[in-house]
Amino acid sequence: MPSGLVALLDDVATLTKLAAASVDDVGAAAGRAGFKAAGVVIDDTAVTPRYVTGLSPTRELPIIGKIAWGSLKNKLLILLPVALLLSAFAPWLIVPLLMIGGAFLAYEATHKIWEKISGHDHTAEELVECADANELEARQVSGAIRTDFILSAEIMAIALAEVEADSFALQAGALAAVAIGITVAVYGVVGLIVKLDDIGLHLAERGPSLSRSFGRALVRGVPRLLSALAIIGTAAMLWVGGQILLHGMEELGFATLPHLVHDTAHHAAEALGFWVPIWEWLLNALGGAIAGIIVGGAILGLLHLIPRKKTEAIAH
Repeated sequence: MPSGLVALLDDVATLTKLAAASVDDVGAAAGRAGFKAAGVVIDDTAVTPRYVTGLSPTRELPIIGKIAWGSLKNKLLILLPVALLLSAFAPWLIVPLLMIGGAFLAYEATHKIWEKISGHDHTAEELVECADANELEARQVSGAIRTDFILSAEIMAIALAEVEADSFALQAGALAAVAIGITVAVYGVVGLIVKLDDIGLHLAERGPSLSRSFGRALVRGVPRLLSALAIIGTAAMLWVGGQILLHGMEELGFATLPHLVHDTAHHAAEALGFWVPIWEWLLNALGGAIAGIIVGGAILGLLHLIPRKKTEAIAH
């Protein structure tokens, strides 16, 4: 009997070690996938604050909460099952789908740059036309969740490509960890960003002189922070989108251009002779951004031509 108890305890200990190892594996896989998706996460964080612009300050956090909940449902109820089905039945589709997502990111970034250069912001124009506060809030939340779905799809696709799991449970656990962790991180940061001006105003109105000075600096700095986030988000979309496209080309056997970018970055970094790994990373990122803006520009030009051709066809 004691020997049976010892054997049982030994089995429990073994299972506990296996469970702990599995948790570690999930954490490691989720961490790797989250790092790969960093560029998309930065853009997600940069994009979301604009959806509370023009709304009552008392509604900012409830709106962020609605968007976060919609984002989590997107990831766990739709994208996670689709990702697992792809992994099980059509793994060959993962790279092409990633490349489609990369092309979309490149197009979105290029489109933002074009709107900035041309001075036509269609989103802002649509919001001006919306007079009712409830309708404006509903439209903002709906638009944010749609945008988030696309970005979340790219995050989950990157995570799926990164996670090399021996079991279905480990793969599902890693993807769920990525989904929850990224959603909490992104919308936690977004919630903080949209309330920074209120925090600054509160500090500026009361407390010691040092706190008031810091509060005034915070109020003045928030618009600059939002502008910087928009620029960083656009750059991240170009870099990540281009890198995904180059990596996909390499995976599909078209390695000439990816190798050219990598070799050029490597040789240029070595020629500089200092901070070689940092320069190599930056130059690779620049190569990805250039590839992204070329692909994004081509898609943007094609989409601009389509309505013109339709108009010409109707005129004739």
